Amino acid sequence: MNSAMERLCTRYDSPLGTMLLAATDRGLAGVWFVGQRHGPDSSGWREDAEHPVLRETVAQLRAYFAGERTRFELPLDLQAGTPFQRSVWQALLAIPRGGTTSYAQIARQVGKPQAARAIGAAVGRNPVSIIVPCHRVLGTGGSLTGYAGGLERKTALLKLEGVLAN
Repeated sequence: MNSAMERLCTRYDSPLGTMLLAATDRGLAGVWFVGQRHGPDSSGWREDAEHPVLRETVAQLRAYFAGERTRFELPLDLQAGTPFQRSVWQALLAIPRGGTTSYAQIARQVGKPQAARAIGAAVGRNPVSIIVPCHRVLGTGGSLTGYAGGLERKTALLKLEGVLAN
């Protein structure tokens, strides 16, 4: 690739809908459901289904959806976010499969206990859906709230991970 900002992309037809995957020379920079809120403008990106990070991402996502993978092992490029957003996304990475947390808990974890709404906005802008598990964040009292890919997908992901009963 010519620069760290150049993005290569491919699409993956997941069981929950088509996903757009993006990589830079630093690593995986995006996983979005096509048409989700806060999705990227990918018009300047070059398609490259053979890029090693994108190929490995597809393989790991297939294994995840098949119930064969519980962790992702991919290089991530989260440089597109602000320092605050990146701190929130790092906190998301610590939520284990089968676990959940709340916006308020993340706010405390990143040292901003009064910033639950700002945490919610940062979670919603997570560019690496599923891999950086924003679907594991629940509202007060465990309510299913906010997911840029849609609440039906959030529910399906939490069922796949055994958090919710089928």
